Amino acid sequence: MRRTAVLGSAGTLVAGTLIAGAIAAPAASAEGRNSGWSEARGVQVAAERAAKKGIDWTDCPADWGIAKPIQCGWVSVPLDYARPNGKQIKIAVDRIGNTGSQADRQGALVYNPGGPGGSGMRFPTRVTNKNPLWANTAKAYDFVGFDPRGVGHSTPISCVDPQEFVKAPKADPVPDSDADKAAQRKLAAEYADGCAERSGWMLPHMTTPNTARDLDVLRAALGEKKLNFLGVSYGTYIGAVYATLFPGHVRRMIVDSVVNPSREKIWYEANLDQDVAFQMRWDDWKAWVAKNDAAFHIGDTPEKVEQQWLKLRATAKKSPLGGVVGPAELIGFFQSAPYYDSAWAPVAQTWSKYVAGDTQALVDAAAPDLSDTAGNIASENGNAVYTAVECADAKWPTSWRKWDRDNTRLHQDYPFMTWANAWMNLPCATWSSKQQTPLYVKSGKGLPQVLIVQSTRDAATPFEGAVELHKRLKGSRLIIEKDAGSHGVTGLVNPCINQRVDAYLLTGKLDASDVTCAPHATPKP
Repeated sequence: MRRTAVLGSAGTLVAGTLIAGAIAAPAASAEGRNSGWSEARGVQVAAERAAKKGIDWTDCPADWGIAKPIQCGWVSVPLDYARPNGKQIKIAVDRIGNTGSQADRQGALVYNPGGPGGSGMRFPTRVTNKNPLWANTAKAYDFVGFDPRGVGHSTPISCVDPQEFVKAPKADPVPDSDADKAAQRKLAAEYADGCAERSGWMLPHMTTPNTARDLDVLRAALGEKKLNFLGVSYGTYIGAVYATLFPGHVRRMIVDSVVNPSREKIWYEANLDQDVAFQMRWDDWKAWVAKNDAAFHIGDTPEKVEQQWLKLRATAKKSPLGGVVGPAELIGFFQSAPYYDSAWAPVAQTWSKYVAGDTQALVDAAAPDLSDTAGNIASENGNAVYTAVECADAKWPTSWRKWDRDNTRLHQDYPFMTWANAWMNLPCATWSSKQQTPLYVKSGKGLPQVLIVQSTRDAATPFEGAVELHKRLKGSRLIIEKDAGSHGVTGLVNPCINQRVDAYLLTGKLDASDVTCAPHATPKP
């Protein structure tokens, strides 16, 4: 699950030809048990249509920023799978062919980076940028990315004017009074209303099961009998739902940094769990900053680093840095450190400059860029999709007393992200369109072994989610990266993991039992 921004105000990842047997029979029994025969039939109709049509691959539009030899195309899918012949929406997709011979080729590897709201269209650039971790896999697979429904180029949704969305400073997410809470509740309700006003026709259909159905239509359009899929973060939930609905359509599946698929966790409880895990990883980072005090001069103990953080927060609350960076913007910048180890040193260096008297570096890093209209459109769209999917997937508490009680309690021990996370999700409490019951994720007939990869100290998708999915998918294997917490493990250099990912994708082979790997290298200051 990706937080691309902390809002402080709630407003505020040769195809195309039909080959023999490309359409496998849909797992109607799984779909029927979980969400209705009409949708199961709708997917079959849409997939058959897509397989016949294929994808018309051309050079990508110039303003997409995706250079040759990567190609782009479109796949049409039903807005509502219960009405497959009704309104259609377009899904943007791109690909680069395998780098090995035709004999080496094992089909297409489709990728989703998470979100909800993340675009997968950069995935083929792992080949053009010669990413060494993916060189072996690229010999065997076409790399295929797509924008899920509502995202980017795929019938994008919106909830608020993008320039308004990024304006700063926003209110401090941590409330000082009931009046502060009331103001945030008003903003959350207004945001939900904005989603309904600007994108209401899409909202009931912005569900993870529908994205999984889109993925099956994409599989058919690619001319693939079975799907090879790599999902990271929220992409693991797409994978889990796909594996439940279409177990017989999976060839290879890797899920990395796993959303807890339990019906009880999707999505309110999952976000509360995230608050606890973010605090743990924030504490890990503070300890690293303290250990490297010779480089950063912020504090030589975690306690001193925390005091500097609270001092910075208080200063920005009293008078926003540069007139635009308050506590909300600080969290938006600093949260990248608990997310990704790659951010540990850059965030600490920027903070170090501030402590030494250079405020501008922090302002430049944390403030919005109102001139970046394309980036702001993408940020607003990403947040709109995040909200729409989480609000549509499950029923959320409507009682403010429950939200207030749960978040007040959590904030006492886990203050770094709790209230910021609460306000980001609060539009779901007043959501106007239908909220579904989450799918019961489980193995079905024909599902091959799934590879699950997870670090033990992940902030965004806590470790327990991987354990839960492992229990539910029979025969799955779990690779644990112990004492590490960077989100998205398969993108990091760790031979213990990289070699097993390659082996699985290239041969289908997994270890006889689960594996625990030592952590990847700790960042250097």
